[in-house]
Amino acid sequence: MKKLLTTLMVLALELSVCACGSSPNTSTVNNTTTTGNWEAQLTGGTEQASLLNFVVTFTVTNSGPLDITGLGFFNQSACFTNLATDQNETGTASFTTSNAGQVTGTLSLNIKSNTNGTVLALSGQLTGTSNGTTTTVGSLTQGVVVGTWTLTPGTNASGCNSGTGNFVMCQGAATCSVTPAVAERL
Repeated sequence: MKKLLTTLMVLALELSVCACGSSPNTSTVNNTTTTGNWEAQLTGGTEQASLLNFVVTFTVTNSGPLDITGLGFFNQSACFTNLATDQNETGTASFTTSNAGQVTGTLSLNIKSNTNGTVLALSGQLTGTSNGTTTTVGSLTQGVVVGTWTLTPGTNASGCNSGTGNFVMCQGAATCSVTPAVAERL
């Protein structure tokens, strides 16, 4: 019995020693917010589906629905006819921030025409940096979303053609640089 008890104690001690330091600290900060303008540049469309570049203004912290306060297309097209009141925008984001301040996650955005039912859907991978800590909410900077888009014309969308392609959306900038790792996703 003593031998069994001694063996179990040695085994327990070995397991506790092996568990110490066996894996690195991988906790996340999880407290980054973004607010402001994001410019989307779409590629791959033809005819009316090539006129869909836009600027969207939203706020989101870590994950959840985008609080969209504005959207404007650069060109009027048959797909979205009344730029001031025609569209209804919804979207979500989910991102995490590492202890080193690297932000990664996803973002999706749907824009629907209230007039003709046309839907522009975007979905992509988000990257950037944050100055947040475990006790403060950081601000996302150098945010870039890279992904794909699909345009589905509504039943009353005369002259609007369907389309698909890629997009890049940049935080607070008309142009942005895409890192090699992000460019591979294009």
